[in-house]
Amino acid sequence: MALLPQSLLWRTFLLIASLMVVAAAAWAAIFAQAEREPRARQMAQLVVSAVNLTRTALLTTQPDKRLELLIELSSLEGIRVYPAEEDDRIEPLPGQFGRIAELVRESLGPRTRITLARDDEAGFWVSFHIAEDDEYWVMLPRERVERDFSLQWLGWGAAVLCLALAGAYLVMFRVARPLKGLTDAAGEIGRGRQPVPLAESGPAEIRTVTHAFNQMSQDLARLDEDRALILAGISHDLRTPLTRLRLAAEMSGDAALREGMAADIEDMDKIIGQFLDFARDTEGEPAEATDLNAVVRHVVEPLQKRGAKIALELGDLPVCRLRPLGMLRLAGNLVSNALRYGGGAVKVVTRREADRLLLEVMDRGPGIPSAEAERLKRPFTRLEGARTDAGGAGLGLAIVERIARSHGGALDLLPREGGGLIARVTLPQA
Repeated sequence: MALLPQSLLWRTFLLIASLMVVAAAAWAAIFAQAEREPRARQMAQLVVSAVNLTRTALLTTQPDKRLELLIELSSLEGIRVYPAEEDDRIEPLPGQFGRIAELVRESLGPRTRITLARDDEAGFWVSFHIAEDDEYWVMLPRERVERDFSLQWLGWGAAVLCLALAGAYLVMFRVARPLKGLTDAAGEIGRGRQPVPLAESGPAEIRTVTHAFNQMSQDLARLDEDRALILAGISHDLRTPLTRLRLAAEMSGDAALREGMAADIEDMDKIIGQFLDFARDTEGEPAEATDLNAVVRHVVEPLQKRGAKIALELGDLPVCRLRPLGMLRLAGNLVSNALRYGGGAVKVVTRREADRLLLEVMDRGPGIPSAEAERLKRPFTRLEGARTDAGGAGLGLAIVERIARSHGGALDLLPREGGGLIARVTLPQA
C-alpha cells in the first residue's frame, strides 16, 4: 500500500485508467470471440473453393497442358499442387485452425488432411483425391488463411487510449484542484494565518464546500480579533488600578507589607503582560532580515548581568527573514520559563540543521511528562505542581507555539539526558 499514490488526483486517475484498460481488453476479447466463427467460415470457404477449382481444372485439362496449368497457378495465385507420397511428413495442425479444418472436412470429406508444414515446407496444405487412391496436395500461402494483424491498428488503439487517459486526468484535475486549495488554506489556518478567500467555482458540491470553508475562515478570524480585543482591553484596564496599588504600597509604612504587595503587583503585571503578548497579532509584523543569535543575546545578556545562570552556545546561523519582535517574545518566554521552573541553571543553544534553524533552551528542572507535552502548549495550561505558582497565567508556551507556527516552524518539548527539559523551536531557513 505504501507504493500507491496518496493524493486523490492520482488515486482516482489510476482507478479510471485501470477501468479503461480492462474495458478495452474486454471489448477486444469479445470482438475476437464474436469474429472467430464468421472468419473461420470465410477462410474455410476460401480453401474449399481453391481446392475444388484446382481439382476441376486438373480433371478437365488435357494431360499435356497440366504442367503449364500448374505453373500458372503457382505464379499467378501462389497455389502449388504436389502428388501425395506415403512417406510425407506432416505436422499436427495448431488449435487455432481447428474450426477451419472442421469446416473444410465437412465440404471435402473426412479423409481430407490439413497441415501447416509438409516435409518441412511451410504453407497451408490441404489434400484431395481425384480417384480412389490418387491423392494430391494443394498448398496455399499461409497469409491467405491467417489473421493479418497490422501494427497500425495497435498504434491507433494506443493513441485513442492515451487521449482517453488525458481526458480522464483533466477531469480529475478539475475536481482535485479545488480540494488542493482547501487543503492549503486549512494548513494556513492551522499555522495561525488568515488565508485568502478561495474562488467559489466548479461543481455545485465543490462550490458549497468552498463557500462553507470561506465562511468558517471569516468567522474564525472575527473570533480571533474579538478575543484579542477583549484580552487587550482587560489587560489595559487592569494596569490603572495596579498602578494605584503600587503607589499605595510604596506609601505604606510597613516594610514587610510593602514588599509583599510589591511582589504580588509584579506578578500580576507579568500576567497582564502575558495576556497582551498572547493578544498581539504576530502576523501584523512584517518579516525582515534578522540574526537569530542577536535576538538571543538581546534577551539573555541583561539577565546574565542581573546574576542569572545562563550559558550560551550560539552556532553559525545565516541571516533569515523573521519577525524580530515576535522572536524576542518567543526567546524571552522560553528563557523565563526555564529560569522559573528549571532549577536556576539554563543553557541556550542555536544551530543549523540542513535547511532548518534550531533554538534550544535547556534546564535541569523536573521536566515534563511526554504525555503532557502537547497539552502544555495550549493557553492557560500548567502542570499540577505549578498551579500554586502565581508567576504566570499558563500562556508562555502557548505564545511560543503561536509565534513558531506563524513562522512555519514548530515547538517541541523533549526530555533532556540526565534530567530536565529541552524546549526546541525549529524554524525554516527560507
